Amino acid sequence: MNTLLTYATGAAIAFSAIALVGLQVHAETNRVKFPENLDKLVHYTGRQRGESVTHIKTTQNVIDTVKAGKPVPDGAQFVLIDYRNGELYRYFVMEKGANWGADYDDTRRTGNWQFQWYWADRTINKAENTNRCQSCHQGASGNDFLFTHSEIQAFDGTPVN
Repeated sequence: MNTLLTYATGAAIAFSAIALVGLQVHAETNRVKFPENLDKLVHYTGRQRGESVTHIKTTQNVIDTVKAGKPVPDGAQFVLIDYRNGELYRYFVMEKGANWGADYDDTRRTGNWQFQWYWADRTINKAENTNRCQSCHQGASGNDFLFTHSEIQAFDGTPVN
């Protein structure tokens, strides 16, 4: 009886630990890939918030397309590079693909954009909640879900902000 109780207790502890870990993991598998051309992307804007400095990048082609008043093309990526105290901390990648919005119900959809957080070593940051990204970017639906649409328009070769 004692052995059975010991196994049952051990199983309950193991199940609880797995359940707690499962609740803490928010990143989900999606289609976003870390950009292979990161060094070739154009730094067009950024922000400084306390100890955090961000640079936002995309391709010159995407900048030219947005400046021409056209929709951002499928395959486009925007990368927010987050520095803390002068050190690379993480990346946020926003990528658009044909019919990618169909992967989500209407309450989460942000056009055909998907989002992913990566650590400085370029591994997926599983602690970040990509649903939160979608919820926030829904507020920029009038500008193809881009908060920096006006900064792209103002970009003249020198990062805006």
